[in-house]
Amino acid sequence: MVSCLFFIYIYKSKTNVKCKSFRLIHCLVCHDLCIFVGSLFSDQNPSEMDALCPSPPGPSRPQRHYERIGSRTGTSICQTLIHLLKGNIGTGLLGLPLAVKNAGLVLGPVSLLCMGIIAVHCMRLLVKCSHHLSAKVNRPSLTYGEAVQYGMENVPWLRRHSQWGKRTVNLFLIITQLGFCCVYFVFLSDNVKQVVEAANATTFSCQVNHTNQTQILVKSFDSRLYMLCFLPAIILLVFTPNLKYLAPLSLVANLVMTASLILIYFYSLTNISYPISLPKVGRAKDYPLFFGTAIFAFEGIGVVLPLENKMQRPQSFTLVLYLGMGIVTFLYISLGTIGYMCFGDQIGGSITLNLPNCWTYQAVKLLYCFGIFITFALQFYVPAEILIPPVVARVPERWETAVDLLLRTVLVIFTCALAILIPELDLVISLVGSVSSSFLALIFPPLLQIIAFHTEGLSPLVTAKNVVISLVGLVGFLTGTYIAIEEIINRNAEKHQETFSSYMVQ
Repeated sequence: MVSCLFFIYIYKSKTNVKCKSFRLIHCLVCHDLCIFVGSLFSDQNPSEMDALCPSPPGPSRPQRHYERIGSRTGTSICQTLIHLLKGNIGTGLLGLPLAVKNAGLVLGPVSLLCMGIIAVHCMRLLVKCSHHLSAKVNRPSLTYGEAVQYGMENVPWLRRHSQWGKRTVNLFLIITQLGFCCVYFVFLSDNVKQVVEAANATTFSCQVNHTNQTQILVKSFDSRLYMLCFLPAIILLVFTPNLKYLAPLSLVANLVMTASLILIYFYSLTNISYPISLPKVGRAKDYPLFFGTAIFAFEGIGVVLPLENKMQRPQSFTLVLYLGMGIVTFLYISLGTIGYMCFGDQIGGSITLNLPNCWTYQAVKLLYCFGIFITFALQFYVPAEILIPPVVARVPERWETAVDLLLRTVLVIFTCALAILIPELDLVISLVGSVSSSFLALIFPPLLQIIAFHTEGLSPLVTAKNVVISLVGLVGFLTGTYIAIEEIINRNAEKHQETFSSYMVQ
């Protein structure tokens, strides 16, 4: 996701970013593996300079829509598909078994399918609106925020407030990315804590653990202290002066995370207990938690416009979108269902927390943690590039580096503090999904179509459909946020009560 979000913000400041630097950043965030694999299946050899450097102002979109056919610029279909898959498969995937538990063994997969269909439809709406608005304003391409801005300019009574549309989208992108960083802190602490506590009993024999839960044999300190232990290392990580230095580690991280995911599928499939007596429909109160986790997983709407804008054959993007999101939805439904069937009511906020006490699967946790640790710097880049440069521009040149590093440190400490306040992985994922992802993925795109085609005469049926989708997103936002916050308060109260009781006993 981050690799393509870079295009959005670097494009905004293209007059201040050299194409060479832009190309180096892309080598990391798109990951050399993706470029290499994509090139194997492409009959073209796109020019990296032309593909990655922003296009200069030119003809309107309809005139240049297919101008790259037969040329040597732009990304191939396979490369775009790989980037789309990478933008949608992240940590949210590991939390989907718990999401299925909250919805039920039957209702969960069905709801994931429906949500996948709606998410793809909203992505398609975003592309359609971008094409329409870029033609009206004579721009070759638009970012998500710019599309909302120009869409609001299309409505007379919203025109004077159009800049707020762009700022609102950017705000939710910042919230989403910092939310991912909070999730990473909790994920790292929970998984490393579990490996440490079970280290003395970890063996090389991966027999079926009938409790379907890693056995904790030696209690260690609180997970929040683990977060503080990770804090200095993550601060140093985001101090990296140029992201190209992380490229080799990022490539390794992608490989080990892929291998870890394969092993998780293998264990889950081979250890499903029969007969299956899990509830087909979950409790109504838990369904908003399902919504938050599921919409958090469908995190890739931010990659759609940058990918389509950079395709060599943009007329093929619809095929890539449907194929890629079909694969993503299949992975979500399969791992969510299989993971819940395997671990049942004991499923954790991340399926890695349920893997058994053998070194193979303990290594899976550590390898996945390594991948998440490296990915933190990439997720952190977007909010840092939005928030830090305006501040740095106001200080004397000799203080720019110091202020930049200070602000990065403050932002990382802020995300760590939020994670410490809410050290519940499943609730953090659900809260971030409900608060920010619901707006970006479900609420904004249908409303954008209404205002973008305001003067074109949308049919009442299309308008009603868009209103319904936005209302679904709004209801999910309100209920998901409320239930997640309520659960956070209740769990903290229970922990304080347990701590007080143990103190009184002593």
